[in-house]
Amino acid sequence: MKWDGNRQSDNVEDRRDGGGSSGGGGFGGRGIGIGSIAIALVASYFLGINPMTVLSVLSGGSPQAQSQSAPARKPPADDRMAAFVSTVLADTEDVWKDVFTKGGATYKEPKLVLFRGTTATACGQGQAAMGPFYCPPDQKVYIDLGFYETLKNQLGAPGDFAQAYVIAHEVGHHVQNLLGITAKMDKMRGRVSQVEYNALSVRLELQADCFAGVWANHAQAARQLLEQGDVEEAMNAAAKIGDDALQRSSGGQVVPDSFTHGTSAQRQRWFNLGLNNGSVKRCDTFSASQL
Repeated sequence: MKWDGNRQSDNVEDRRDGGGSSGGGGFGGRGIGIGSIAIALVASYFLGINPMTVLSVLSGGSPQAQSQSAPARKPPADDRMAAFVSTVLADTEDVWKDVFTKGGATYKEPKLVLFRGTTATACGQGQAAMGPFYCPPDQKVYIDLGFYETLKNQLGAPGDFAQAYVIAHEVGHHVQNLLGITAKMDKMRGRVSQVEYNALSVRLELQADCFAGVWANHAQAARQLLEQGDVEEAMNAAAKIGDDALQRSSGGQVVPDSFTHGTSAQRQRWFNLGLNNGSVKRCDTFSASQL
């Protein structure tokens, strides 16, 4: 992926030296044990809806907003991985600003928070073990950069474009938030069965995958950032994080009714759809008769 020398975003907060969060916060209701956290991780894993939402439901409470303990800082200039993340974020800003402007709307840029271990968010206490996530209330993407080692070594999805896909997917959730799609999903919680809500969650996640493809399409057209093998890296990452693949790799039984993100084939298909046509309208997974 050709990213060296490109613009870096100013919307990156570096909390890695601050130890994460100030005290307090957490989840209301019943206490959350290791079992609940394991369920949340399996249900949400990464590249998806904030796992803390799952923990909140399991605990019978709601996430409480928390305050950051130290002022936001920019990453060090010599931190190459932070520079990569900042550059990818900047590229998503350029693409989505252009897309929104052409649609007669204004794009509000999200913040991206780098943290290590734990950090305070408006959705509750963020933990590195949950993987990257987007928090709608504060419109921020959170990522512990150690996740990329997990992506490469444990999940078998190496490559810088696979890493960019992670960020683009989370920004896709931000786009959904701005378009009001996330709010519509939240209203369905409790109104439908868990199986039905899981099916809606799959459509939400696949749309974020498609939006990631839309970003790649526009970024390639404008800046020719793709190199040989980049698309294969993203498609491989999509395959490794399908619900069916994750359930098989964990040694468990594949249970379609429990899917929240979509199968490997579905995630590949919708990312590829966005990549090939660059159309937001074509990413309407909620109206699609077949995923």
